[in-house]
Amino acid sequence: MNRCTTTSRPVLSLAPQSRGLLAGLACALALCALPAAAQVQPGLGGVRTFPDAALRGNLTLNSATEATLNGRTIRMAPGMRLLSPQNTLVMIHSVLGQSYKVNYVIENSTGMLLTAWILTQGEAEQPRKGSDTVERNFRAESDPVQK
Repeated sequence: MNRCTTTSRPVLSLAPQSRGLLAGLACALALCALPAAAQVQPGLGGVRTFPDAALRGNLTLNSATEATLNGRTIRMAPGMRLLSPQNTLVMIHSVLGQSYKVNYVIENSTGMLLTAWILTQGEAEQPRKGSDTVERNFRAESDPVQK
């Protein structure tokens, strides 16, 4: 009893015109992928832009749900993102107990910490509002004169 066939058949038989069309389609797909690779932004050394609502502060991570921001305890939102200077996601459990100079965004409706970016030395030197500054819409006689 011989179960193997002795004649071989091609698995896929294409007409000569179809082979050319298939080869052309494969080349077109390969060329379409090239511009996408050229649009990748540089990771290191690139300039990060922060939202206008981002404030500056010192962040110490106490637990997976709680942190100290500018000396005050704050809860972290369930989807809180901590981004490294290379703009990659940092797992909170790997940096517990450490302090960082950060730009951060507070979620408006809950008051929880939503996003924080760990700053490089150059980014930390650039001026930005912090949550410890007092802003008001009036001026007193004792205020220093602003030019």
